Amino acid sequence: MNPKTRVVVIITFSFILSFCAYKYTDKWSDFKPYLPSICKTFNSRLVENSTSNPDPQNHPFPFRISEKLSLQDWFLPSKVELRTKTPWNAPILWEGTFNRTYLEEYYRNNPVTIGLTVFALGKYLDKYLEKFLASADKYFMPGHKVIYYVMVDDHSKLPYIEYGTSRFLKPRVVAKEARWQDVSMMRMKTLADMLQDFIKDEVDYVFCMDVDMDFRAPYGVETLGELVAQAQAWFMNSPNTEFTYERRPESKAYIEMGQGDFYYHAAVFGGTPSRVLDLVRSCYAGIMEDKKNNIEAVWHDESHLNKYFLEHKPTLILSPEYCWDFTIHTEMEHVKLAWAMKDYAEVRDNV
Repeated sequence: MNPKTRVVVIITFSFILSFCAYKYTDKWSDFKPYLPSICKTFNSRLVENSTSNPDPQNHPFPFRISEKLSLQDWFLPSKVELRTKTPWNAPILWEGTFNRTYLEEYYRNNPVTIGLTVFALGKYLDKYLEKFLASADKYFMPGHKVIYYVMVDDHSKLPYIEYGTSRFLKPRVVAKEARWQDVSMMRMKTLADMLQDFIKDEVDYVFCMDVDMDFRAPYGVETLGELVAQAQAWFMNSPNTEFTYERRPESKAYIEMGQGDFYYHAAVFGGTPSRVLDLVRSCYAGIMEDKKNNIEAVWHDESHLNKYFLEHKPTLILSPEYCWDFTIHTEMEHVKLAWAMKDYAEVRDNV
């Protein structure tokens, strides 16, 4: 009970006692001497409770929730000895840098719907989709409303999964491109169409993810932001001269040597529908312009994504804990989402 509520309770209780005394005693003067001591006892309890300063990490919910969420309310960059801020002051999210209790209470009071888009075409549908969706249902935004937008090329192969409360599946059949590179690039067009046509009206935030991954731990509301980027695990501690950006000036994805803040992974990106719509439209425009000029960026849609984030800084960056490759090493702690072991010869028609 917060202090304001306690004051109301004390005043109300005092009036009830007064009324009872007046109603059921012959003399108000017999009751009156006791009222100050009763109020004093209640007031001392109120002061004792309201002036305490419990640690928010060790108590279920001892603090006041702001009407509008601000970074200083929930972000705890001093809690870890890692890089936690970008040069433009966007948070870099690691386990321990956020107050989960505060965020959960905020979003309990301000409910949101989160969309999750994923493409599972050809052999990727057979090999990865069921594990991706089953693990997402367990760990992706637990306790919140989620809509899964699943793009497949064969509706009959959709796995049967008993989804949890407030989990909804919206499958969509799309054509499969001849090359996996085109599947990767043309998803930007499909996402742009879907975001414009209906996703923007159904969700407050949306994540776009690759299917060949699975969730390992809660991937929660701490990841919500206006424009969210995923730091690529292999390049987190590398200088930008080692990033595999597109280096040919002829491409719309071109990034000059020496430029760049992070290397971003196209396997995960998200944000508000309007910001994600702008991102995928921009990437698609760059891809089509390159096609007209008979050039293909070195890492396809990921190259264009990196160019976009260079020019439009993310408001939140997810550390490699949120998309980890265990072939780097197996001792990474707090992994939320992990790459599946890849056998490209098995799942890709052209390697």
